[in-house]
Amino acid sequence: MNDMLRESLKVLLKETFEGPSGNGSWYTESKPGSGIFGTLEKVSAEEASIPVQGTTIAAHTDHTVYYLWMANTYMKGDKPELDWSKSWKIFSVDENTWSRFKVELQNEYTTLLENINSFTSLDQQTLNSILGSLAHSAYHLGAIRQMTKAVKIPSQT
Repeated sequence: MNDMLRESLKVLLKETFEGPSGNGSWYTESKPGSGIFGTLEKVSAEEASIPVQGTTIAAHTDHTVYYLWMANTYMKGDKPELDWSKSWKIFSVDENTWSRFKVELQNEYTTLLENINSFTSLDQQTLNSILGSLAHSAYHLGAIRQMTKAVKIPSQT
């Protein structure tokens, strides 16, 4: 894979998941914690379970884990059986499940970066899978950030 393409993909994926580095950003808010991981860290299991327009932050998070797993599986050359509706059936999570979702998301993201680093060349399907993961993740980041505005429970301090 072209080194410039590889680095660009990693920069944009890192901004999506980890938030922007430095003082600027390519497309997210230029504040620390504005990526998926920083956003989810500020959301409790209770808040992640509050329905907004028929879905929850927990469902968006589980769906993000699911499609990253699918993309990573395809990149390894395997063809998984898919049930896209499965991840949207999450309505409520407890603290343990919510923590597990966030760990699984981190693991799939790390695997995606490892896959990108391992490729010496790309076929069209693999490149589409990587770019699709970036676009899909950016979409869910925006959805989750908007949902947090509706579910935030004031602290009791």
